[in-house]
Amino acid sequence: MRKLSDELLIESYFKATEMNLNDEFIELITKEIKRRSLGHMLKVSS
Repeated sequence: MRKLSDELLIESYFKATEMNLNDEFIELITKEIKRRSLGHMLKVSS
């Protein structure tokens, strides 16, 4: 996860939720988004 760019991480989150992937996988993405302080990008985009 750490090697993904911020943009790709956010795109991955939206794609994973759109595809209804495993909740644990989505949680991993969400934790990385929070670690990078990118949570505001989820609120603006959703």
